[in-house]
Amino acid sequence: MTQCESQERYRQQFEKPFDFLTFNKELVLSHGSGRYVIAFDPSYISKSGKKTPGLGYFWSGCANQSKWGLETGGLAAIDVDNHTAFHLEAIQTIPSKDQSLADWYAGVINERKDVLKTISPYLVADAWFSKKIFVDQVLECGMHMVGRLRDDADLWYLYQGEPTGKRGRPKKYVGKVYHHNIDMDYFALCHKDKDSSIYSGAVYSKSLKRNIRLVHVVYTGKNGKQIYKLYFSTDTKQEPLEIVKYYRSRFQIEFLYLDAKQHTGLNDCQARNENKLDFHFNASLTSVNLAKVTGWLNVPKEQRKAFSMNDIKTINHNILQLNLFFDKFGLNPYSPKKMKRANELIFYGTIAS
Repeated sequence: MTQCESQERYRQQFEKPFDFLTFNKELVLSHGSGRYVIAFDPSYISKSGKKTPGLGYFWSGCANQSKWGLETGGLAAIDVDNHTAFHLEAIQTIPSKDQSLADWYAGVINERKDVLKTISPYLVADAWFSKKIFVDQVLECGMHMVGRLRDDADLWYLYQGEPTGKRGRPKKYVGKVYHHNIDMDYFALCHKDKDSSIYSGAVYSKSLKRNIRLVHVVYTGKNGKQIYKLYFSTDTKQEPLEIVKYYRSRFQIEFLYLDAKQHTGLNDCQARNENKLDFHFNASLTSVNLAKVTGWLNVPKEQRKAFSMNDIKTINHNILQLNLFFDKFGLNPYSPKKMKRANELIFYGTIAS
């Protein structure tokens, strides 16, 4: 096969549909720990030109500004106990003119809700998604939302007393929550260490227009200054420490994109066809999944280092070279002496534990 024929074959294959969501779901459920939370996060993809579908200005976290290119809305299963993320599906962002971005993102969740709920009933997303229009649609999907509120969020204490018996609407709220001085009659201390104090209580969110489980975390900086962060869940019965753990684990999806952009060519597709772009984005991110399963999760947890896509590539490159040497020199690679030296060379160049 000539190089031209090989490239044509790839172009033809990238045009064909493939159910990446189901494939990755089965991969996760077969090899993960069993404790997951669904994460959703858009990722900027650099792309020049004017003819590619979906081109526009999208927010780039690395550049901290909007840039010309493409965007994918990435769904991932965060494996809470293994501290890693598994890609599920990447969907290119192409909203219509009469549709907001929040509506588009919520539609992505809604179209895949049946598959997502088989993995976890909880969806975690960053503070941008803590909007009523998005949260309401997530709840309509039969899922709960875990997220973070603005530091100055307008929250109200819930009235916990008995009905007064007076005419008119029953009393619902008893005062505004001031985050620098919370009322301990309505909050309970859940955890305290030298770096942070975690409090929790059920409150009313004015922006979300619903009762939520609020986790109020006070971090103490090096200079003694206190910093407040507000995490929440629409499931008012969810354990507070679980809410914090779920939100903090959300950042694993960022490492997923980082590995795909650095090692599996997420940014490198030159196609201008929507189907081919979709295949490329998902194939690139699914490759990271396969690397984790074959080269990382098969190592006992107590011996496992932090996942490194660069190490996986180095190991496979070393194995390829060693097999070539054994073949060219007609050596037997299975003798005890050679096996010991070969294992040393396989891991040559990887990050030390």
